[in-house]
Amino acid sequence: MRKWQNLTVMSITPPVALFDTLAHWQDTKINSLHAQDHQYAKDFIYSYRGSKATFSAYRREIERFLQWAWHIANTSIKNVKRSDIENFIDFCQHPPESWIAKKNVARFTNHQGQRQAASAWRPFVIRPNVEHYQLSEKALRAVFAVLGSFYNYLIQEDYIAYNPVSQIRQKSRYFRKKQSKTVIRRLTELQWSYVIETAELMAAQDPEKHERTLFIMNALFGMYLRISELAANENWQPQMGDFKRDLDGHWWFTTVGKGNKERDISVSDAMLSALKRYRKSLGLAPSPTLGESTPLITTLNHKGAITSTRHIRLIVQHCFDQTCERLRQDGFTEETEQLQAATVHWIRHTGISEDVKHRPREHVRDDAGHSSSLITDKYIDIEKRARHASAKKKVIKPID
Repeated sequence: MRKWQNLTVMSITPPVALFDTLAHWQDTKINSLHAQDHQYAKDFIYSYRGSKATFSAYRREIERFLQWAWHIANTSIKNVKRSDIENFIDFCQHPPESWIAKKNVARFTNHQGQRQAASAWRPFVIRPNVEHYQLSEKALRAVFAVLGSFYNYLIQEDYIAYNPVSQIRQKSRYFRKKQSKTVIRRLTELQWSYVIETAELMAAQDPEKHERTLFIMNALFGMYLRISELAANENWQPQMGDFKRDLDGHWWFTTVGKGNKERDISVSDAMLSALKRYRKSLGLAPSPTLGESTPLITTLNHKGAITSTRHIRLIVQHCFDQTCERLRQDGFTEETEQLQAATVHWIRHTGISEDVKHRPREHVRDDAGHSSSLITDKYIDIEKRARHASAKKKVIKPID
């Protein structure tokens, strides 16, 4: 029996959110029972405000850890030992159902002019159509990395004397050693053809609303964009003027991605056509002008840029849902079930996987913003397909 499973029902009552968005960061109220823990954690998380994605990741991991320390271990982060970190890792791999949500929910909402913790929020979220929560190996590595960094910060601030995470000598026991390459989650050719066709049908039926949907799908696939590269934030406001033509007449798109790194993405003829169609629906000239400040992805009332990745995620999810209905009607049951588990990021993976079949991997690497060709190599299936083809007609019983 896990250590937390013999606790009373009251002790695993879902906790309330601790940290708000950056826009309301100063509104975050410090927990009076653990004021020092809370303040140090708040300052640590805020130090990562330069990257919205990193800030969100660190907020998520630190918030889970504080909730566990206060409500499950009944201790301060000052008193956490190596064994406690191990217990926390076990807890993250098998959290109680009362701490798991079936969908993403905002931590706080506005209520009568005040920020109020959302009652439906939970520290953990389970993907749709997944029966049991399971922490992926990538997520598990993130827990170790964030907590290790957090405790190093606390040492520097003279809040603690040692790092309990660094005292875990055999972290490798938590990770599986894999012979094969990591499986890249992506859409099949059939699924993608249905998805983009669905977006086209939606745009034809309701252009005012869904020409935007179609462009988003094209940009995610055709330029391998991350969802954070489409939404405006403090560090990056994607604009039409970020599409530029060089002296050779070639089009490029400039974006700021992971790690606040700027990169230029080559724009294909098909992507350029998609851009022109989208601009026409907005009443703009076919091609962007130099320095044009029109937001790339606007709200439906065209009063400004979309600033929420969640907003874009909902747009894509609606297209996925409509696609699932079409696949189901056409009898593709298995493909429908797979697509129901897909996320926005799968489209980026799908675009990279398709292009790496035909383009030099170095070109795909630079357009995708990969730090190394080794990352791009994960998308190459040619060797795996050849290996399977050579094994397909192996015999087990000798032929007479």
